Amino acid sequence: MVTHDQPDYLRLSLPRLLETCDERMRVWLWHNGTHEETLELSRSFADDPRVARFHHSVENVPLREPTNWLFESSNADYLSKVDDDCLVSPEWAKTFIAAHEDLDRFGAIGSWRFLDQDYRPELAEPKIKGFPGGHRLLQNMWVQGSGFVLKRACVERHGALGPGQTFTKYIVGLSLKGWVNGWYMPFVAEEDMDDPRSPNTRLRTDEDLRARLPLTARYNGITTLEDWKEQIVRTALASQAATLDHRYYQGWRLKRHNAWLRLKRLAGDTRKW
Repeated sequence: MVTHDQPDYLRLSLPRLLETCDERMRVWLWHNGTHEETLELSRSFADDPRVARFHHSVENVPLREPTNWLFESSNADYLSKVDDDCLVSPEWAKTFIAAHEDLDRFGAIGSWRFLDQDYRPELAEPKIKGFPGGHRLLQNMWVQGSGFVLKRACVERHGALGPGQTFTKYIVGLSLKGWVNGWYMPFVAEEDMDDPRSPNTRLRTDEDLRARLPLTARYNGITTLEDWKEQIVRTALASQAATLDHRYYQGWRLKRHNAWLRLKRLAGDTRKW
């Protein structure tokens, strides 16, 4: 778990994460920056027996660095990251590990961070696959970078995140190499507290949003709560509709898609997703 400047969320998310730990699980904490209240709250858990390591980076570094800190330094069979603004379900890791142990080809199995009304059977059902052991996945080329469980074998064979590489692109790369990724079915929920529809959100007005702008909102040039809600729903639909055809994630098709996005931005559409 990477912490930064959200003590109100952290008071909920970190105890929840620790409550889900069994004897096999340990939490690594990385604090980014110098936000005093969040730093002290995060540090207060350093001696908890379920916490393996605590690290403070005075510089607010990109997420790639703490992710690789875990990926390259831990010797655990399974790896994960949980965002400090997310609440995991009680059995999330146990459910995903049980699936991993039944199928060597599973790469990253993810929690579902959207709401029930964001599910579209007509988009998702063609991608829902059954696997040995009775496991079912809404298969996708990627999952979000919180509430997933990834096999260590993926990192051992393909390395950690490369320079400038996002977690999404890393998981797409694993898919292209034959690993099976997706969201476990029935969905294992992860509450995203930065979703204005969450009962625990601190984003209730446009001013709230601008004061604590989520990274994805900043990336997409969003400044109003209504636009942020629309962005979240759009992301949910795009995730369900995304093709599993590997040809669209490499070569000329990928270049054509990126060129189309650049043209949209030149035309005034600031959205990148």
